[in-house]
Amino acid sequence: MYAKAFAPEYQGALTTLSVNSSLTDVLDRATEQLRTAEADGDQREVARAGLAVAEAHRRLGQVPQADAAWKASYRTARAAGDLGAMAWAVWSGGTLARQRGALPLARRLLALAADLGKRGDDVVARGYALAGLAETGRIQGDFQAAGRLHEQLLAEARLRGEARHTVWALEGIAQIHRNTGDFDRALALFEEAADIARSADDRRGWAWAQRGIADIVSVRDGDADRALRILEKAERACRRMNLTSALAYNHKMRANVLFRARRYRQARRAYEETLAEFRAIDELRGQALCRLGLAKTLYRLGEHDSDRTATELRGLRAEFRRIGLYHAADMTDKALAELGTPAEGAP
Repeated sequence: MYAKAFAPEYQGALTTLSVNSSLTDVLDRATEQLRTAEADGDQREVARAGLAVAEAHRRLGQVPQADAAWKASYRTARAAGDLGAMAWAVWSGGTLARQRGALPLARRLLALAADLGKRGDDVVARGYALAGLAETGRIQGDFQAAGRLHEQLLAEARLRGEARHTVWALEGIAQIHRNTGDFDRALALFEEAADIARSADDRRGWAWAQRGIADIVSVRDGDADRALRILEKAERACRRMNLTSALAYNHKMRANVLFRARRYRQARRAYEETLAEFRAIDELRGQALCRLGLAKTLYRLGEHDSDRTATELRGLRAEFRRIGLYHAADMTDKALAELGTPAEGAP
């Protein structure tokens, strides 16, 4: 049995905030508390409030503000000698780096956050940093190492009865099974994550699990209509909390479902709209994945010929490798093979 999910990144005077709080409300409350703490000269509280400000900006897709806020939180925590607060600030920075597609930087920052959390005896900060490293490895395609770390973190989260962390680990493991073709196992794990998130009132974790379920329903069962209904429910949850990045990834999955169902005109519109969403929040990985889907869609519509499509795919392959998204680069190889074009011609 899991207790109600909580948000450990909301600290100090902000612990009353819920994991389901609207991000605009979080930003308002955290900014107000930051000013109060600065006026009081309470450096530890300044660092804690600054962390919440950084996370709200990050999740709203406001990258420059998020970058400035986590660095300010870290500097304040370091001046106060608070290793735990330093760990949380660096975790936020590492998560932002991953969101922006700066994966080597994300790895360095998250490894530093894990070390700071361990030295500061902050078990949760260390766990979140390690979870970030596992997720970074997973999206790069290092499934074996990421899977081991996810399993370790899942065991720790279950032992502590920590619902939110359990849900994250389950979803990470499920995504690895999905990417390696074990759709049945992936679906079972996504459904378990959704059930735990629902019982713990973790709407964010529930929305991400629904996205995974919709993906499996689409790719395994070919049931586009059911997948779209699932995504619509998850979208409503994202909108209630202003989860900008999660909403964009929900929309990208909608485009994927439409593409698989051969509804190419609808898929084109969905990819184009979602690409604009990712550009607005400086989400490099999301942009590249949308461009991949759009290139394949335009080819299916006959609007781009095979030569032009191959050129676009090779450019994307080079970009994926530059970012470090090796699994996505393999996806472009598969798309090139479908065109009858060798991947070796990629730049």
